[in-house]
Formats: sequence, C-alpha cells, structure tokens
Amino acid sequence: MVNFNGELVDDKELIFTANNRGLQYGDALFENIRVVNGEIFFLEDHYLRLMSSMRILRMEIPMNFTMEFMEAEILKLISKISIDKGYQVKFIVYRNNEIENGVLTNTISYVITTHDLYHTFFTISDSSYEVELYKDFYKNSTMLSNLNTTNKILNTVAEVYAKENDYNDCLLLNERKQVIETLQGNLFLVKDNVIKTPPLADGCLNGVLRKKLMDIVSKLEDYQLVEESISPFELQKADELFLTNIIDGIVPISKYRKKNFKDTVAKSLVGKLNAAARLSLSKTV
Repeated sequence: MVNFNGELVDDKELIFTANNRGLQYGDALFENIRVVNGEIFFLEDHYLRLMSSMRILRMEIPMNFTMEFMEAEILKLISKISIDKGYQVKFIVYRNNEIENGVLTNTISYVITTHDLYHTFFTISDSSYEVELYKDFYKNSTMLSNLNTTNKILNTVAEVYAKENDYNDCLLLNERKQVIETLQGNLFLVKDNVIKTPPLADGCLNGVLRKKLMDIVSKLEDYQLVEESISPFELQKADELFLTNIIDGIVPISKYRKKNFKDTVAKSLVGKLNAAARLSLSKTV
C-alpha cells in the first residue's frame, strides 16, 4: 500500500508512466522518516528540509502543503496498514512532466511508501563495520550535494564496490579530496575531546540526524564540537569514527584499513539522541 497524491493504492498498481521525471532525470527529492506507533520523529525538521530543498530546485509548493498536511498524509497511510508498529517512511516529491505553452511547469506530485523498522528507538550495534575510501568518483562541493535527491548513482556504484571488496560502507570524497560522508550517512570523527564533522560547504548531505547530534554535542561539557573539513590522513589518527542517519541513528565504524576504533562516545550519545527523539514526537492519532 502506498499514498499517491493523497490516494491509497496497492503497491503493485502502476502509478508512474515512462515519462516520470524522477525516473528520466532524477528530478525528485525524498525524506526518510521514522514513524513509531503513529508518532513521527523530527517532523518539523523533515518538513523544513523538504520545503527548503523544493525551493532550491524551484519546485512549486502547493498552498496546502503544510507540515500538518505532510503529517496527515503519512498517518493516512500508516493507519491503513497498522498504526501500532515502527516504520521507515519515504516521502518522495517529484516534478510533474507537464508542458504549458511550450514550457515545463514546476508542479509536483508525491508518493509515500513504508518499510518495517527493526528497532523502534535508536540502538548501537556491536557488529563489525569496516569502511574504505571510495576514490573512483567524487561528490561536488555544491549546494545541490546537500539535498536528498533521488540522483544516487555515485552511491550506487560505490555500494557495488563495497560489496565486491567485503566492506560494510565507503567514505566519499569531494573534488578537493576531503572526506565528507559515508554511503549510509553523515560522518563524525572523535579525537581526544573534539568531535568533528564536515561542513555543508564541503558537499555533505544536510542530514536531520547530523543536525540533531550537532545540537546535542554542542551542549556537552566534556567535548568540543568542530564543523571542519576532514582530511583522509586524519582517519587513522582518530579515536572513533561513526556515521548517523535517520533510520539507524548512530553507527560506530569499527575498522578503517589497519586502524580499529572504539565506540565509547557513540554509545554515550545514543541515549541522548533517543531523548531528543522522544521530545520531537508529534501527537498520536
């Protein structure tokens, strides 16, 4: 079951044509959102990021496209399936392939899909998580790289590379050879009492969990938050590396080349992240 422009339809039903611009050009944005027992985590942050991204891509934002509308459309779908569960909700917005007077319109459509969550709150896994630098292609350090678009060909090719070489993930570089993120999320580096993450100007994704964790770390007395470029040479000197994304929360990186990392700071932050998530919960339907 999916929500297509407000209508609930079977997920096997044909809803896109071959001319869909998300398919043809990657002309689409999406938000991955956690929904647990009918409550949406970080709804305001997801909504504001989506609206900002749509403006940057010059998509037309309908007058009724409010945060309350976004919430209602997500919960309309969840309520039809089963509200007493945890879901990964993907809210996709794409530009319609409509021509008026020979000019492409900027009107949009949306589709909402769901997948079950393994954990309703963020947890830390003790599993091995080995990464390697991906150097075949680079991500450009522009504002477009900050957006969560469906144009993920670099990530897709790098995921194939990781699988072929038995890595769990890869670290992506920008054109200046700075480490900006992993395939699965934003990157944080811990060295002594400093927790560093790349700035948006380096081309990393403007992740919701990145922002939340930066807010949390900035309030800690024992650590200093630094938003600064990361060189590949810093990686093996770090005490810890971890990534963040809205579905997994915090994922400690256990190994990069010959360096094995601790996960002390990552484990200390997950409880604070869960507290922030609970505070963000929307009202239950």
